[in-house]
Amino acid sequence: MQIIDAHMHFSNIASFKETASNLSKLDYSSAGLSQEYLNANVVLGIAMGLTETKAHGFPDYGAATPMGLDLEDQIPANICYCPGINPYRLGERELAALEVLLEKPEVVGIKIYLGYYPFYAYDEVYSPVYELAIKYRLPVVFHTGDTYSERGLLKYAHPLTLDEVAVKYRDINFMMAHCGDPWVLDGAEVLYKNRNMYADLSGLLVGTKVDLQKKLESPYFFNHLKHALAFTDDYSKFLFGTDWPLVPVKPYIEMLQELIPQEAHEDLFFNNAVKLFPKIKPLIE
Repeated sequence: MQIIDAHMHFSNIASFKETASNLSKLDYSSAGLSQEYLNANVVLGIAMGLTETKAHGFPDYGAATPMGLDLEDQIPANICYCPGINPYRLGERELAALEVLLEKPEVVGIKIYLGYYPFYAYDEVYSPVYELAIKYRLPVVFHTGDTYSERGLLKYAHPLTLDEVAVKYRDINFMMAHCGDPWVLDGAEVLYKNRNMYADLSGLLVGTKVDLQKKLESPYFFNHLKHALAFTDDYSKFLFGTDWPLVPVKPYIEMLQELIPQEAHEDLFFNNAVKLFPKIKPLIE
C-alpha cells in the first residue's frame, strides 16, 4: 500500500531538532527522511511551512509570511508543502508573495497556526488568506489542540472555533490538524456537522517506537480517540500524518493501523489526501 504523509515538517526549528535528538531519536535531515519514507512505502510528504528568526523563537511574531521550509537548502523531491501564515505579517507585500507561491505546483495548501498566534480561525485578519484559498481552490490546514510550545494559548486552538469558518467559507475544504487532540470529541462533532471539514491524525504522540507501543498497550490512552472515531463514523474524513520529526514514520503507521479498521486503511493512508489536496495528483503519478 502506498502512503501519503499529509502532515510533516522540514524546517530549521530548534525544538524540532532537540525532539529528534532527545525524544524520537531519529535523523532529522533529508537523508533521514528519505530512508524512513523508503522503509515505510511513503511516496509523498506534505510539509507545513514554518520558520523562526532565532532559535526557540517559534511562535515567532517576526517571521515573514509566507513561512516555508528551510531545514536544508534543497527540499526533497517527494515533499510538497503548505506555506505558513504569520497573522502579524499579512500586509499587501506579504499577501502578494503568498499568491506567487500558491501558483507553484509544489504548493498544495495553506497552513494557519492557531494557538501559536493569538487569533481565532474566524478573525478577520485571516480573511485575505481565505479569499486566496478560494481563488486557487486550495485547502487550509489549521493547527488545533495542544501546542508544542508553552507560549501557545490553547483557547485559540480549540476545534470548536473552526465551526464558524467552515460555515462561512463553504467553498474551502479545511483540515483540522491533530483532530484537536485532546478535544477530539469536539473535533469529531465539527467534522460530522461540516461537509468541508477534515482532520489529520498526526502528532498524537511524541517519542520512539517503544514509547508508541507503550501508549498503544495502555487500556486508557486512546479511549478518547476511539470515541471520536466512532462518533464521526466516517473514515473518509481522516488523513494520515506523522508530524515528523516528532515520531519515527513506520512505527507511527503501524500504531494507527492497529487503531483504524483495515477496510479504512486505503482511505486513511492515501485516498483521502488525494481528495483533499488535488494538486498532489501529478506528484504521485
